[in-house]
Amino acid sequence: MSKEVKAYGAKDSKADLEPMSIKRRDILKDDVEIDITYCGVCHSDIHSVHNDWGNAVYPMIPGHEIIGRVVSVGNDVSNFKEGQLVGVGCMVDSCQTCASCKDDLEQFCENGTTMTYGSKDKHMDDHTHGGYTTSIVVNKEFVLRIPENLEEKAVAPLLCAGITTFSPLNNWNVKKGDKVGVIGLGGLGHMGVKFADAMGAHVVMITTSPDKAEDAERLGADEVLISKDEDAMKEHAGSFDFILNTIPVGHKMDPYINLLKRDATMVLVGAVEPLDPFNGGGLIMGRKRIAGSLIGGIKETQEMLDFCGEHNIVSDVEMIDMKDINNAFERVMDSDVKYRFVIDMASLKN
Repeated sequence: MSKEVKAYGAKDSKADLEPMSIKRRDILKDDVEIDITYCGVCHSDIHSVHNDWGNAVYPMIPGHEIIGRVVSVGNDVSNFKEGQLVGVGCMVDSCQTCASCKDDLEQFCENGTTMTYGSKDKHMDDHTHGGYTTSIVVNKEFVLRIPENLEEKAVAPLLCAGITTFSPLNNWNVKKGDKVGVIGLGGLGHMGVKFADAMGAHVVMITTSPDKAEDAERLGADEVLISKDEDAMKEHAGSFDFILNTIPVGHKMDPYINLLKRDATMVLVGAVEPLDPFNGGGLIMGRKRIAGSLIGGIKETQEMLDFCGEHNIVSDVEMIDMKDINNAFERVMDSDVKYRFVIDMASLKN
């Protein structure tokens, strides 16, 4: 059994998003039904809709930064209740039995993670549909508790941009007094600055744009390093304990490798595409490391949300109505948002 709900999606890679209706399954014994109040707009939504990664399925209903209230729960659900504020991020299922899942790293499920949209749906003859809809039904293991003290609408981007930047800072044990660089001040970068600052690090925003300096300092950066300034880059050479690289496209790596201390790490979270060739000597001379990181598991995502509750951290957001999503996509591609769009889903329900 299933029920129809309102949605916004794309019929193919060239189409604008438009009103649609999709089917959601009736809740199973381990499910939570959520009335969606807000959904963030991630650059991944745009890449997916445009089939930039070559794996898109249509019709596509994007959205994996989902906030809402519990409407009903299955018979075997005891940890969520009606009316509770909850969230759903990039994943809605995994095998729960492989080594990665047992290590609370469901994003690396060896049998294939079920993503919030665009994956084969285990329960229906369909693919999964995301949060640009009025409601969603999700297995209880992939539902997250949202601290009630946080501004509800501004929590949505934490479920992707938040965990994507928190996880590497957490995994590489960034601590008080560390000198941490965050490259790029966008949806990811602005969260990286907030988290690194809350962890007690000395935060340096690394950017090509001098006009971003004031905003970076407002968000928590102690310094701003203009990467086009060769003298400034030389002054900072060999001084960073950790660098979070949020640049979303291929770029030159050598200037940033040169900033790392001996045995320090730069983690990539933005560029899911080829990088410019770089000189291996920059890594060899100093035993430096380049690593990657993908969102975070459900346990760590809950830890991130609890950390945000303790430190009152949310994203800087601009609210839009559902009907304005195509314009929002254009503005994201033009880097014309500070720093994340969030859809007021009441605008779809009306």
